[in-house]
Amino acid sequence: MTTLPPLPMARPKLTALARQKLPCSSRDIPRSQLIKEKDDIDHYLEVNFKGLSKEEVAAYRNSYKKNICVDMLRDGYHKSFTELFSLMEKWDALREAAKVRSLLWVQRPLEEQPDKLDHFYYYLTRAEAAERKEYFEDVYNNLYALACYFNNSEDKWVRNHFYERCFKIAQLIKIDGGKKEAEAHAHMGLLFEEEGQLLEAAEHYEAFHQLTQGRIWQDETGHFLNLLACESLLRTYRLLSDKMLENKEYKQAIRILIKASEIAKEGNDKKMEGEACYYLGLAHLAAGEHETALTVLNTYIKISTDLDDDLSLGRGYEATAKVLQSQGQMMEAIKYLKKVVKIARNNFQSLDFVRASTMLGDIYNEKGYYNKASEYFQQAFDMTAEIMNMLLMDETKVHYGIAKAHQMMLTVSNYIETADLTSLDCLLSWKERRSDIAPDPIIGESRRSTMEGLCQTSEHSEDLNGFPDNQKKDLNQLLTQC
Repeated sequence: MTTLPPLPMARPKLTALARQKLPCSSRDIPRSQLIKEKDDIDHYLEVNFKGLSKEEVAAYRNSYKKNICVDMLRDGYHKSFTELFSLMEKWDALREAAKVRSLLWVQRPLEEQPDKLDHFYYYLTRAEAAERKEYFEDVYNNLYALACYFNNSEDKWVRNHFYERCFKIAQLIKIDGGKKEAEAHAHMGLLFEEEGQLLEAAEHYEAFHQLTQGRIWQDETGHFLNLLACESLLRTYRLLSDKMLENKEYKQAIRILIKASEIAKEGNDKKMEGEACYYLGLAHLAAGEHETALTVLNTYIKISTDLDDDLSLGRGYEATAKVLQSQGQMMEAIKYLKKVVKIARNNFQSLDFVRASTMLGDIYNEKGYYNKASEYFQQAFDMTAEIMNMLLMDETKVHYGIAKAHQMMLTVSNYIETADLTSLDCLLSWKERRSDIAPDPIIGESRRSTMEGLCQTSEHSEDLNGFPDNQKKDLNQLLTQC
């Protein structure tokens, strides 16, 4: 077979220049010439071939995250690159940790979220440029913009990072009278509050409150910063007092709630002042200081009445009923609880209705008024069934069952005590049917006489001694109704 000679191949200039730099090339080309030829290739691509530039090639070849980092370094923003690189490392570490803990973890890698990378590049570089010129307010604004952008449950740790950066920068701002510093304290207080570090949160909120006193500063939504400081302090003090009450540190809890009440008055917000009184009253109740609790709760009720706030009024009535119940003033407690039931029914507050009805049922059941107890327990149970709250339904069902059992037990006891043929027939009929047993009218009269006789016993007289005359009259009326 005849072997044909190789065909001469005409190569374009781009290929010819590229082949000269291949390792198999026998020519020793100086470095300066290589650089010149590389520039010739780039120029040829851009002018003659109309192809991609070096930047465009890199953009397609590298990940978006890498391109962002390269742009930062090329533009001279080395601090921004360092901070971004540190955040990306922490991001990956948190992803891996979450991946180990949860099979349902679906958070995307940072390189798959170009919008977030764009925000990092834009605001970090602007903040660094402003910091070089010592425009610290601009630095703060750019870092705060990043904190706001990452203010979501998935990226909250990024938000907290920039809150801390804002706090450090705010210390350097001297031209705004301390407004940025006050805002930074508010953000740090929120950070610690969300992490459950309430003492640290209270320190920052106190600084926030102190810096905003006498100022008319407003946030971006138009709310006064001083009012926000008061609300934040009250919320933190209340959480602290809850922990103190759990540990039976009543004096400390009352002391901190008194401080909260004073701050609420400074805020010139009646609703906030009322809330402070409410929790202070509950603290006095927990400490056994019933008279003081009633005084403070009466203030809360008055404020709620002035504000025409039915829901707050219902809370005040319920708390007052608990105090009166602790004092043994059952008739007064019943009056307040009936008001709570009425308010809850009118305002469609199902849980409040259930709670107040259950409390009324407990009082009547404890005093032996089983018909009334059954009535209130039944309406509590019906409401839980209506709202499909299974946990409360089970609880109220037990209360209702106990009251019904007491009610039936009383009737059966009366039949047994009567010991006549009619009573015996009723008992036998009930045992066969196992349904509700109706009291006999004659036995009902006997029961009424018995209850009236109870009023004359020494034990019942002791119960009545704690009531005013008008309450004794009401109690006697209840007894005669049975």
